[in-house]
Amino acid sequence: MTLRVLIQAADVSRRVEQLAAEIADDFTGTAPVVIGILNGAAPFMMELLRCLPEAMTHQVFYDFVDATSYRGTESTGAVELTRPLTLSVTGRHVLVVDGIVDTGRTLAAVLEYVNQLKPARVSTCTLLDKSARRQVEVPIDYRGFEIDDLFVVGYGMDLDGQFRGFRHIAVIDSPAA
Repeated sequence: MTLRVLIQAADVSRRVEQLAAEIADDFTGTAPVVIGILNGAAPFMMELLRCLPEAMTHQVFYDFVDATSYRGTESTGAVELTRPLTLSVTGRHVLVVDGIVDTGRTLAAVLEYVNQLKPARVSTCTLLDKSARRQVEVPIDYRGFEIDDLFVVGYGMDLDGQFRGFRHIAVIDSPAA
């Protein structure tokens, strides 16, 4: 297996700061609930929250859902939600954060679940958007980077649990069989 850097750590950090500024502008005057999709979105979401302006941080609530749809480098085609929200989102502004939107199935399943809870508004944010593989159209309000149809790891994304801790985004050029 060969790994190569696709997006440098400094570029990831810079883009997360920019996204946080956009989100802060759009959510001014609200107390949003930020929902991360485990496990891949956790590092991105926590960095995003750290980059929000100090005045906003005491108003932000966060929670996680666990949604799984991958085995190795392939989507199974089915999304399993194994951890529901612990916070109420009814009547609140919600930002759903994902590390990567690929087929769109995972984000679509999470959005369906969240919308059943009757929030006031739902927005979405992803660090990486792989639109070439999209099978289910989903709204993306905040996008870090558009990437080609590559299998990537790092910054929360993994291959069977490996490589999540990279501060950069790397491409696996020849995944293990």
